[in-house]
Formats: sequence, structure tokens, C-alpha cells
Amino acid sequence: GNQGPANTTPIATAYAGHQFGGWNPQLGDGRAVLLGEVIGRDGNRYDIQLKGAGRTAYSRGGDGRSPLGPVLREYIVSEAMAALGVPTTRSLAAVASGDKVFRDSVLPGGVLTRVASSHIRIGTFQFFAGREDIEAVRALADHVIARHFPFIENGPDAVPATNPYFALLENVIARQAHLIALWQSIGFIHGVMNTDNMLLSGETIDYGPCAFMDNFNPATVYSSIDARGRYAYQNQPAIAQWNVSWLAQSLLPLFITDDTPEAQAAGVEMARAALSRFGELYQTAYYGIMLRKLGLTANIPENLALVNSLLELMTEHGADYTLTFRRLAELVNPAQQTEASVVDIFELPEGFQPWLAQWQAQLASEHSTFEHSTSEQANPAARQQTMFALSPVFIPRNHLIAEAIQAAETANDFQPFQQLVDILANPYRYDPQLARYATPPRPDQVVAKTFCGT
Repeated sequence: GNQGPANTTPIATAYAGHQFGGWNPQLGDGRAVLLGEVIGRDGNRYDIQLKGAGRTAYSRGGDGRSPLGPVLREYIVSEAMAALGVPTTRSLAAVASGDKVFRDSVLPGGVLTRVASSHIRIGTFQFFAGREDIEAVRALADHVIARHFPFIENGPDAVPATNPYFALLENVIARQAHLIALWQSIGFIHGVMNTDNMLLSGETIDYGPCAFMDNFNPATVYSSIDARGRYAYQNQPAIAQWNVSWLAQSLLPLFITDDTPEAQAAGVEMARAALSRFGELYQTAYYGIMLRKLGLTANIPENLALVNSLLELMTEHGADYTLTFRRLAELVNPAQQTEASVVDIFELPEGFQPWLAQWQAQLASEHSTFEHSTSEQANPAARQQTMFALSPVFIPRNHLIAEAIQAAETANDFQPFQQLVDILANPYRYDPQLARYATPPRPDQVVAKTFCGT
């Protein structure tokens, strides 16, 4: 970062945003510096950013540094998300800086090198919209279309749209709906879903007080700064829709063709129509994933009821979210079990038996329907492999992350961190020799609160 390539101009980006629902017109990268962008071998552009490198124009009195712990947390979780198939920023490197960082105690410092398709946020649009700088909003929208949605205006897959900015909104809504469905399907809680933490590219960003659930409860909150549970697991879809409504608000002047009341009303209706589709897009994506996690395919009331009743049972019994679905994948085809079983570390509670009977009956019904087909519905082994591919056994559990951070901070021992990262790179294949990385925490290991590290 101190010796950047020639012809680069590192920057800290400005943005605004709603933080826990409250409007802040002036935010920015308080501890992050965007070094520039590179073009990969795949032809795509990538931003390279240093996080925790020092004071910026937006540090608001802070030192711009990062303790080592949050750097390791983001590295672990973002790389695990990538292995789980979730669109995400990536962690290229974690560096122990050798600095002392002063928070509630003296901590070793670190710097994360983060890679993203871009760092343009909903809050970036809000920054200019809040200043009523419509031409800046237009220039930013043109840039985002060219970088992330070129098919809107040109190319063989061009979307016929009389208004490219409306098409931009529709595409961002679709990406966010799919992203949140993926989060929900793996029990991931972001923890700080402010509008400045949502990227137009549809990638997950800002792994501060994030966490994966152990025992399933839709009201779960981990973030130490989310005192009222605004960003609880069950609220994430609605919050995402609320966030993209502010993107719509920012883009609204670009939907309006002239100053007549009719044109203004038409622009508002366009925005409302796009936002109203978020719920349908999310539900379709979410239940599409959840049904396949149960080995089912038909989007029918009976199957949707099985998903919902299973989640209710898991809440009632405090069942581990990740291992419940993994165990079901094992049970779907016991005669041809080819994967090592998690039964030694987790078994479904006795109270699941009536539900299991209903589920197995529905599986048999689908199998009968497709018995003359070559599809996975008629092949239990193929069905099981589909379920395994959507049901990880290794996730970045809070107690394992805490263990890795403590070893690094207190003993300068990075072996737990490195081993955890390596295991999470292959989340779907279970090895009994690594059972402790799949085992839920003991009561004395439970991490109930996570922190953003600023």
C-alpha cells in the first residue's frame, strides 16, 4: 500500500447510509483504503482494498487501524462463504502489522487485503441523492451498469428496457433477493445490514459482528451493537427489501421523464412495482433451496409445509441448524451410504419422528411420480448427493473462530487459524477425524456476542 504501482491513486470512498434505521448523510471508509482495480485473467475487474491500514478522511477521530482479531474473523468467514457458494468479497491476505491497537485493551494489529467486484454500495447512491446531485447519481448509475450489468444496454442478452436505470434497480433487487435466500439457507446472520453495507454487485460485505447459528432460533441475534434485534436472522429478508427501497428512492429522479405530475406519478409507480417483486423473488429462491435441502423438488403446499414445520421443530428442540440438514441427507438413502456419518456427534431429537414419517412419505410419493424418469427424483443416490451439496458439515462456528483468534492474539500462534481455514475450504465432505470442527459447542464454549472491532 505504501509502494503502490505506477499510475494509481489510492482513495477512501465516501458514502452515506441508514445505520440501524437512522439516516447519516456523511459516512466513508474510516479504516479502509482502495488501492485500485485490476483486470483478472477472466477479464473481470476487481477492487483491491486494504482494511485497517490507518487513518483516512472519514476516520471520525479514530486511528483507522484494526485489531488482528477482526481481520482473522473476516478472512475465515468470507473465505468460508466463498466455499459455500455465496457471493462475497474475498480475503486475499491477512497480515499481522506489528502495531499495538488500543481499544478496551491493547491488542495486536492487523491489515486485511480485501477483493471485491466493486465497493459501490447503496449508501454510495444515497450520498449523492441526499445532496440532490442528480447528475452524479446518473453518472454513478451509468458506471454500475457498465461494470456489473452491461447486458442492460447492449450485448446478445440485452434486456429491452425503455429506462436503463429502472432495469438497474430490477437487477439489483433480484441479486439481493437471491443473496439473502442463500444466507438464510445456511443459517448466516450478517449482524449489521445498514444500507452502506449492501453492494450493488450482490456480494456480501463487512464481516464484522457476523455469525453462523448453532441451535436454530429465528430470533437469534449475535451482534453486540444490535440491542433491539433489528438485524435478527428472521428479519434479514425484510431489511434487505427496506434497504433496496432506498436505492429506489435514490434512482427515482432518473425514472421521471419530465416535470409533469403524470410523469412523476409514473416514476413512483415504477419504483413501487419493482420493490413489490422482492418478496416473490426471495420466496422463490429461498424455498427452491430449502426444498432441495430436503430432497424435494415440487413447489407444492405439502412440501412447503414440511419445510416450515421442520423449522418450527428445530426451534422447539433447539436443534443444530447445520447438522439437522446434514443428518437428513444421510437418512434419505441409508442403503447406499457413501459418506462418513455425523451420527456420532449429532442425532435428530426423538420429537422429530412424526415429521420424519411425513417427510419420508412425501419422498416416496415424489419417487413414485418420477420412477420412470432418469432424474434425481427417481434415483435415491443422486437425490442424496444433491442434498449433500446443499448441506455443509463444516461452517465457521463462533467458538472455533474465537479459539483461532485467541491463539493468534495471545500466543502469536496462527496454526489454529490456518487449519480452520483449510477445513472450511471443503465444507461438504465429512471426515470423522475432523469431528471437533463439525461438533456444536459445549455450553462453556458458546459465544453469545460478536463484535465489529472498530
